[in-house]
Amino acid sequence: MDPRIAVASTYLDALRSHDGSSVPLAPDAVRHEVGLKTGFSGNHLRRSLSGGPQYRVIRDIREVEWTVDGDDLTADYLLDAGLFGRNLMTVRVTETFWIPADDHRIHHITAKIRPARAKHT
Repeated sequence: MDPRIAVASTYLDALRSHDGSSVPLAPDAVRHEVGLKTGFSGNHLRRSLSGGPQYRVIRDIREVEWTVDGDDLTADYLLDAGLFGRNLMTVRVTETFWIPADDHRIHHITAKIRPARAKHT
C-alpha cells in the first residue's frame, strides 16, 4: 500500500471525528469542491474540519476505495450526513489528493459530490 494513502486517510478520519488538528496539510494547501474553492490554506482547512458547520453534519464515511496515479490519490466513498443522531442522506464523494512522493503532506484536494445510487439486490 502506498504510504500516502495513510496521509490522505487522516483527512477522512478528520471528517468523521471533526478534529483536523493532525491532518498533514502543506501551508499553502487548497481544496476545491464542485469547482468552488472551499479551502484556502492548511490552517484554514484544519479549522474548517474541526469546527466548520459544513462538516458537522457528517456522520460516517464508508466503502472507501483508493486509486493512485502518480502524485494523485483518489478516494471514492459514501458519506452519510444527518442531524440529531439521524441519517438524512448519503452521497458519493470522490476526492483527489495531490500528495507529492517527496513531501507526504496534502497540497491540493479536489472534491466531487453526487447522489449515491441505491444498490439493487
